[in-house]
This record gives sequence, structure tokens and C-alpha cells, in this order.
Amino acid sequence: MKSIVSAVLVLILVILGSSSLFVVKETERAVLLQFGELVRADIEPGLHFKLPYVNTVRKFDGRVLTVDATPRRFLTLEQKAVLVDSYAMWRITDVERFYTATSGDEARARSLLSQRINDGLRNKFGERDLQEVVSGERDALMMELTDELNTYSGEEYGIAVIDVRVKRIDLPDDVRSSVYERMTSERQREAQQLRSRGNELAIGIQADADRQEAVLLAEANRDAERIRGDGDAQAASIYAEAFTKDEEFYSFTRSLNSYQRSFSSKGDILLLEPDSDYFRYLQNEQGQGQ
Repeated sequence: MKSIVSAVLVLILVILGSSSLFVVKETERAVLLQFGELVRADIEPGLHFKLPYVNTVRKFDGRVLTVDATPRRFLTLEQKAVLVDSYAMWRITDVERFYTATSGDEARARSLLSQRINDGLRNKFGERDLQEVVSGERDALMMELTDELNTYSGEEYGIAVIDVRVKRIDLPDDVRSSVYERMTSERQREAQQLRSRGNELAIGIQADADRQEAVLLAEANRDAERIRGDGDAQAASIYAEAFTKDEEFYSFTRSLNSYQRSFSSKGDILLLEPDSDYFRYLQNEQGQGQ
């Protein structure tokens, strides 16, 4: 009988001892409740004691968590509809505030955060046009939204929002065609600007080339005229010098050159008086031959 009582007492002590101890892991956050009321918040990792049946422990994941917001339809600044699918990364920073705001329900925390993300995206998309939210300012928009959500969720839910990202932006069929047309017109406008700039540069280059050509031709003609003038002067000087040395020989040479040019073709006919001075050297030559 005593052995049975001892065994029962030992069993009771083991049950009480096991229910009095609890362990908080490094990846967990925990709060201690007494009859449902919060008596200790943010219990550090390690082994801890509690009163059996009086205290209860609620544990939460302390790692970075992800919430996928429900895809929603938003309107941009020019009233263009877009379908946005987004997500956020978050973690618990204030366990007491988190438990008070959500009753320790992570699903409720995800739902609240998802709603805040969609509200923030609706406001941000409504302040920007389609081009800005699709490409130009998406990163800046996400950073701005993350900062705002982080401030709000930290004060309201004890949650730190680490990052908010848009996974996908879809355009409805009625918007997609207008966007493509706008993109096409913008590309055509850019192409026309590039063509105009290229034509302007081409005209400038052609004008500069024409100017350089005119300058080079003018300089070449100037140099040619100067060289020709120098040559004519030198030739005149040589002729004058030769003429002063032997006037008869000079006259004879000029006549021979004239004969050669005049009688270069057999079909040429020249009518002159026989005793013309032009045939003076031919007559003398014939006389000497006779």
C-alpha cells in the first residue's frame, strides 16, 4: 500500500514539476499569463518556471515572417485600373503590444497587416500615374510605403515591417491596349527626336565640310595662280634673255613652232600671199636649197 502511495506521489510531483517548467527557444517570443491576464511580457530564451494551472505561456514565432496580401484592383492618378499582387516581410518586436492587439493570433496579425498594405498601396498608386508605378518610381514607392507601415504597425501591433514588395502588376484588357498605344507613341516621339537631332548634326557636318572644301579650293587656286604667275614670269625672263642674245634665232624658232602648229593636219588650208612675211624663213630656206 505504501509503495502505491509513494508511486502516486512521485507521479504527482513529476506532473507538477513538468507543468512548472517551460522552455523558450531562440527563435521564439513568449508571454506569461495568469488566469488569462498578461503578467510578464517578452520572456527571454531559456528555461523558466511557472505555477501549474495558474500560469499559462503563449509562444510566438520570433523569426521574419511573410504575409501575402490579397491581390487588389487599384486606380492610378489618371484613373487607370491595375491589378496588384504584393507581399511583406515582418517580425514581432513588442510582444506585449502584439498580444494585446491581436490576442496572440498570428492569422489575425497577417490579416490586419494585409489590409494595411492594400490601403497603403491604394493611396500610393492614386498619387502616381501608370508609367511611374509600373517602372519609374516603383522602388521609391515601396520604400516609402515600408517606412509608413513600419511606423504604424509598430505603434499599433508591435510589428516591424521589414520590406514591402510588389510581385506582379497586371493590366486589365481595356487598359492594356491604351498603355501599349501610349508606349508606342512615346517611342515614336523619341525616335523622331533622335532623327531630328541626327539631321541637325548631319547638316552641321555637311556645312562644315563644304566650308572646308571651299577654303581648300580657294587656297589651292591661290597657290596655283601664284605658281603659274611665277612660272610665266620665269618663262618671260628666259624668253627675254634669249631674245636679247640672238634676236634672229629667236624669231626663227618662233616661226618654226608656228609652222608646226599651223600645218599639223593634212586637211588644213591656209591662204596667204606668197611673199608674205610669214613665209620668210621658208622662202629663205628654199632659196638656200636652190
